[in-house]
Amino acid sequence: MGILGTILGKLGLGKDETPPPSTAPVAEPITTSAPATPAQPKPIEVVDVVAELRKRAAANPQKLNWETSIVDLLKLLDMDSSLAERKELANEMGCPMELRNDSAKMNMWLHKTVLERIAYNGGNIPEHLLK
Repeated sequence: MGILGTILGKLGLGKDETPPPSTAPVAEPITTSAPATPAQPKPIEVVDVVAELRKRAAANPQKLNWETSIVDLLKLLDMDSSLAERKELANEMGCPMELRNDSAKMNMWLHKTVLERIAYNGGNIPEHLLK
């Protein structure tokens, strides 16, 4: 399990269900005489991540702002928030190389992307945090 998997697990979301980014060229669709039955998406159980993070923040002696800081989010989840660990998370999540050389830009990208993945996997992240 990677770092993102650990984050999701600590929030009660289980494993990462985010589809990997596709690097393969798009092939022409295969046509058949009978229409294909679309696969039914499996429902995702929504987890109240906001309530969990607010509860953790209230119980934490440090003033941590998980809504804007990847470092604070990791600390709130009792995880390593060091630069080395964040670089590993950036690598795991496919952060563009040009952002990895600037820790502030990398942190902003990581925060937004982690919140997007939490939301994709059933966490109730407020829309304003995903923009």
